[in-house]
Amino acid sequence: MAGIDRRGVLLAGTGGAFGLYTFAAAAKPAPKQLKLRRTPAAKPKNILVILTDDHRYDAMGFMKAQSFGDTPTLDRLAREGVHFRNAFVTTALCSPSRASILTGLYAHQHRVVDNNHPIPPGLTYYPEYLQTAGYDTAFIGKWHMGIESDAPQPGFDRWVSFKGQGHYLPHADGLNVDGRKVPQKGYITDELTDYALDWIGRRDGKRPWMMHLAHKAVHAEFIPADRHMGRYDKEVFRYPESMKAGVPGRPMWVENQRNSWHGVDYPYHGTLDIGDYYKRYMETLLAVDEGIARIMDLLEKRSELDDTLIFYMGDNGFMFGEHGLIDKRAAYEESMRVPMLMRCPSLFGAGAVEEVVANIDVAPTMLAAAGLEAPAGLAGSDMLPLIGSSAEVPWRKELMYEYYWERNFPQTPTVHALREDRYKYVHFHGIWDLDELYDLAADPHENDNLLTRPGHEDLAERMSAKLFRLLEETNGMQIPLSADTGERNERRDPCGTEQASFPPRFFRPPAP
Repeated sequence: MAGIDRRGVLLAGTGGAFGLYTFAAAAKPAPKQLKLRRTPAAKPKNILVILTDDHRYDAMGFMKAQSFGDTPTLDRLAREGVHFRNAFVTTALCSPSRASILTGLYAHQHRVVDNNHPIPPGLTYYPEYLQTAGYDTAFIGKWHMGIESDAPQPGFDRWVSFKGQGHYLPHADGLNVDGRKVPQKGYITDELTDYALDWIGRRDGKRPWMMHLAHKAVHAEFIPADRHMGRYDKEVFRYPESMKAGVPGRPMWVENQRNSWHGVDYPYHGTLDIGDYYKRYMETLLAVDEGIARIMDLLEKRSELDDTLIFYMGDNGFMFGEHGLIDKRAAYEESMRVPMLMRCPSLFGAGAVEEVVANIDVAPTMLAAAGLEAPAGLAGSDMLPLIGSSAEVPWRKELMYEYYWERNFPQTPTVHALREDRYKYVHFHGIWDLDELYDLAADPHENDNLLTRPGHEDLAERMSAKLFRLLEETNGMQIPLSADTGERNERRDPCGTEQASFPPRFFRPPAP
């Protein structure tokens, strides 16, 4: 973060260019220091990072969240590698999470706090360190980090991307391949896989390589490949218990969001069925799973499979009716929890990790796999020591979560949360409403807000104090300001759910 004045107020521009922004005293970032100390005797691994969009933690075959949904390759990664069972993102939104993955920083540190804020000058991505250390690097897929541009970014020798969210099917925007506009030929998941196979296949083995393969899938609107369309039509979707209305202790803003763009009663201002929506989601994931299998087959033919670190995760979760909501942004488990799998038999064996890990841990972990010591100042930590260790490894006792209100999606307020192994405290900013406190051991689906009854005040105060202490320590005691951008998805169905009432504890007769 050298050269960036974090006290500056960042303003995002409107429209597609996002050109209007200011950084106080940061017009010219300081030169980057990209040479890192090498870990003695470490052998740099080839690294393949596969990122999917909106992939929730339990939407994998072996998790059996539903009675359908096949992911044989992801199941193989979990079986032959490591499944991080408690993996999270620190902001459940595309751009902030992707920036955290590539930098090892919280959103309030890297300043890409929503999908509109531009990238601050001087921000460093961990592949830049790998490049300096002699790696061949490639970025293939969805960038969508603070800008709509598809232009090549620092840290990558090979670049294949598209504007914004991209398109599942061929579109006039096409692709940007190393700065050249190239037509999109087919279904985007398959085409990105083809580019990945081509680049890996041309490696000569003289230098280690790193690829960041970022799929558009499984972002809405979900469009499966033709070969997968309708596969789950006859399956039965189990709707979540918390989808029902009027759950005691639910904040007013959550209940009111039922009748909104991100609510089950008025989803995307339409009438889609959540069960059918989930079926299309899992059908869209099938091409991703097949593509990973093709890449693993190539690595095996090249005798590189067991010596390549394959890392898979989603950029955030996705709610399918939980708490009456769809999409993400909220601090509920289905929104902020993601799949995370890692395989590299020459580095570690198969198993599972129970500790709470996050997107901020990806950068230091990949640097460690490359035999490099992470630079000072990262919020995340190397996850490799957690794998297969019989001794207790020093690790975080809590994870901080943050989401900043977006004017174009006004249903969700600014959210800060603290998630410990057992308890989660959720704090809202700028609204007159209840906060939330959950005992995750007794109430894993977060249906019983402990703040609705007496006896939990001390616990809430302790966690609130810890949350704000962490924000103070990481320079996060400020709300980033955005200029208005995009349309406001603020409508309600006049025949839908009525407005929620204030909770009973707010009512008290006037004093005499």
